[in-house]
Amino acid sequence: MDTLINDAVAALLTDHCSFDAVRAIEAGTPATDLWQALLDGGFADILVPESAGGAGLAVTDAGSVWQLLGRYAMPIPLGETMIARALLASQGLPAPDQPIALGQVLRGAQGGIACQAVNGARSAAWVLAADEQDCRLLPIAKARATPATFVLDLNLEWDAKAWQDAASIRPAPGLRALQAMLLAAQLSGALSAVFQRTLAYANDRVQFGKPIGKFQAIQHQLSVLAEEAFAAQMAAQLGCQTRGLEVDPLKVAIAKARTSEAALQGAQLAHAIHGAIGFTAEFDLQLLTRRLHAWRQAAGSESYWHRLVGQALIESDHALSLEVLRAGSDLDAHSSVSA
Repeated sequence: MDTLINDAVAALLTDHCSFDAVRAIEAGTPATDLWQALLDGGFADILVPESAGGAGLAVTDAGSVWQLLGRYAMPIPLGETMIARALLASQGLPAPDQPIALGQVLRGAQGGIACQAVNGARSAAWVLAADEQDCRLLPIAKARATPATFVLDLNLEWDAKAWQDAASIRPAPGLRALQAMLLAAQLSGALSAVFQRTLAYANDRVQFGKPIGKFQAIQHQLSVLAEEAFAAQMAAQLGCQTRGLEVDPLKVAIAKARTSEAALQGAQLAHAIHGAIGFTAEFDLQLLTRRLHAWRQAAGSESYWHRLVGQALIESDHALSLEVLRAGSDLDAHSSVSA
């Protein structure tokens, strides 16, 4: 069933999520048509159990769908919506029919709350926000919104009443780890697309009478870019090895840290090979590399997740760091790291 869903998602994105459509949404065009096509296709509910009206897809299989979202530079927080709707369904709570972003709560003045740089919030109507004890669904329309660094992200603030009036999900899920797992998959998909486009460009761009891909220096850069892309893919697959929505924090920490590292290195290499043209608004590459930088920072950059891997090493009974990493790659491994 996962292959059929992958093919269906790819076909829909090919028809409705071209890079021109992504540009239009980034420029302010509502994402209504794209979202309605995704909603009508049932793709927002692929993680929701069949008993609750969803597809009942396992997270391990959903990872390949999330990679597709990265390849197509998805301008809507569809992956976040999948997770949010599955969490709401697990509590018997109704889910809105609009996109849902994920956010981490910061306590503000007068009991208010804030979520900084909420990924994809400009294309969403709701934020599933979590603090250390609780998780609640908040309407973006009632928030004070200011632009964040990435064009589709927002900084959001609500008063205390908005938090008090929202339905609570208890026990609070490890929302940051869930989002990091998703973003690792999207990073790997975007980086794979960056590599394929860069390889094609190197083979097509002629300089001094031959394709630049024939020059040894460019071949070296391409080989390193390929290594980073495939390392990110393997790390993302590791992060998605979970039963249900109870993720293994160590797997997620390794996955998000490695894909974030690969995103930074991969974007640098791709733009070095493309030269100045890669940065231009008219060129498609920047749609992917800007997301590499944005998703690398979202839900914790590599330094945040490296710290958690280090914590696991300190608390582990294993003598060698390699043994901790091997334990993290074991589906039955257990980690005491909290995220």
